[in-house]
Amino acid sequence: MTDSPLIALIEDEEHLAQGLLFNLQAEGYRTHHESDGDAALGWLMAATAPGSLQAPSIVVLDCMLPGADGFAIARALREAERYTPILMLTARSRPQDVLEGLEAGADDYLPKPFDLSILLVRIKSLLRRTQWASARAEAGAATAAAQNAESSPQPDIYTFSGRTIRFDALELVALGKTTHLTVMEADLLRYLTEREGKIISRADILEQVWRVHADTDTRAIDNFIVRLRRYIEDDPTQPRHLTTVRGVGYRFVANP
Repeated sequence: MTDSPLIALIEDEEHLAQGLLFNLQAEGYRTHHESDGDAALGWLMAATAPGSLQAPSIVVLDCMLPGADGFAIARALREAERYTPILMLTARSRPQDVLEGLEAGADDYLPKPFDLSILLVRIKSLLRRTQWASARAEAGAATAAAQNAESSPQPDIYTFSGRTIRFDALELVALGKTTHLTVMEADLLRYLTEREGKIISRADILEQVWRVHADTDTRAIDNFIVRLRRYIEDDPTQPRHLTTVRGVGYRFVANP
């Protein structure tokens, strides 16, 4: 069991935490539990440091905690370039929590109350995606050394204006820099690039990419777009690839 995935559960509701820990362990996962936000952030920063032997495979993170809240924890991890997948637990009555969590760097979310089977499926899905990303990145390096287009699958990439999005490796290479993408960032970029040149409404992004009701009133989506512009634009203040269509939404243009 020592090589089974380690799930870090950051949850302050003791009865919920104990039930989740029991069921995660029954599924064969190793677990680590923190109930205080400040203590959780300290442990996560140490556990995800390069060379750490106790790095979690996934963080299941409640958004409301004593001390640092879940949003602050996710943001701090991403700012420190720690890219462990984060599954954010949110309050059902607060859809703005979902977008704030995604903006902070969460890879997925689950509203409370939730069904245990759904949580387990979400965890397995994130594990698969990160495992695929790692395996494909390694395969891509090997293929670059000895490429055989007929027998090797084509990498899942999109190239535009000297920039490359590696959806399979969750990476974006632009302006001489490689940026690690969260699952949600990669999903949004895929949605935009597949509709190159078309106007994409905020409602489409909310419903089709993030599974949030279109009437959610928040500016988090705009802040999210600002972050993507930092990744792909020569001058994020004068975007040419990811432009705003005032009052409607956004348009992605590969070669403006």
